[in-house]
Amino acid sequence: MAWADAAHFSSSPQFNVPEIGSGIGLIDRQNEKMIGEKVYREVQHQLPVTHNTWLEDQLLSVFSNILSQTQLGQPIGLVLVNDAQINAFAVPGGLFALNTGMITSARNMDEIAGVMAHEIAHVTQRHYSRSQDAFKGQSLLALAGIIVGALVASQADGNAGAAVMMGSQAALMDQQLTYSRNQEREADRIGMQYMYAAGYNPQSMADYFEVMHRATSRVSFLPDFWLTHPLTTERMSEARLRANQLPQVKGSMRDENFEILKWYTLVITNQATELQLQNLAKQESFAGELALAAFYNQQGDYVLAQTQLNQLKKQNKLHNLLTLIQTDVYLGQNKLDDAYQTIASSARIMPENRALAYKLAEVFIRQKQPAQANNLVQNFVNQNPRDIAGWNLLQQSANIDVASPLRAVNVLRYRAEVEYWSGLEEGAIKSLLHAQRLAKDNVAMSAQLKQRIDQMQKERQLRI
Repeated sequence: MAWADAAHFSSSPQFNVPEIGSGIGLIDRQNEKMIGEKVYREVQHQLPVTHNTWLEDQLLSVFSNILSQTQLGQPIGLVLVNDAQINAFAVPGGLFALNTGMITSARNMDEIAGVMAHEIAHVTQRHYSRSQDAFKGQSLLALAGIIVGALVASQADGNAGAAVMMGSQAALMDQQLTYSRNQEREADRIGMQYMYAAGYNPQSMADYFEVMHRATSRVSFLPDFWLTHPLTTERMSEARLRANQLPQVKGSMRDENFEILKWYTLVITNQATELQLQNLAKQESFAGELALAAFYNQQGDYVLAQTQLNQLKKQNKLHNLLTLIQTDVYLGQNKLDDAYQTIASSARIMPENRALAYKLAEVFIRQKQPAQANNLVQNFVNQNPRDIAGWNLLQQSANIDVASPLRAVNVLRYRAEVEYWSGLEEGAIKSLLHAQRLAKDNVAMSAQLKQRIDQMQKERQLRI
């Protein structure tokens, strides 16, 4: 990550970011949130989403830095799709998704920040809502459905997604296409302002345009919403010109933390080979050595993973990912006390770190300590009720809580949340109905379950 000097902020130019208020074609924010959550569930159900708390949290920290420059409220979240294609998208309500291919193709975190800033600008300017009139009454939810359909199609064929998008374009008039291209330019311009204000190098947005231009001649910065536009040389030139007009921010082409992020992503998405990682480790690359340890751990070769971790520890470098991998290696060998000793102090020093907290909760579950696991996870789930990893841990914790009279009820209601946010809405409602029957003599729990069932059934009526 490259941060601007403090002097840059005191003398930075006044940005002209349009204030988008209520007006013709705007839908209320509550509906946007419901639509965003619906698309979130569909994406979870239909696309190969990567659930890795450490990786998610690294990207969320960048995302939050940029989001803090806007007037947006609490976002729905950021989703990682396990796909090597360069792609990302945003929908109303604050849902943002990135393909892992965007991480592995980038050269530094500032380029990722540029992608996020561009998408955040689409949402702050409410391009979905403002374009609704251009589609002559077609429902906003249907437009969101086009996104999901195109993304699913692209999983089977890289060109299929574009074909779906182009099919929707055929029905549009030239004026409507022009309007959307203007939205792209607006997102470029405002997104660059956001990323600069957050301390990232605006040149990196223009740099990443060039990366994308080499990778494809079809896709624009992102297949934004329901249209795909070519990344023109004019748009690339405009981005470079805007970046040159901003005060210079020192960039970092080879940031070690980003190299760790990139190589770890390649490992967990099965895109890195053992030979690649061994060669990188021989160059005394901390990122390569850490990725090699992660590779062996993922393969279940705990002896080689431990050997690699021992080499890393000799460098006296502290890193949360090293702690997480070491804990996993001990868990894989059923060395529960060693796993606890490895993770406990780090998790307690940084209680806000979700990846560390969830790994400690996993250790507690293996040690048959459900109350401790539940206490760790509950706060995170309260803050983000769409946290599938958190609900999964709560379900596991409830399952081993043999002393609780509500054990079966809790297992079912936590499982229902996992199912619901994974897009299995019917299964989630069935789980809650089953829990409701078991809890019929518990008035408070029955009321809580009924309220959640009613809410799920209402939200389920939204169709994509």
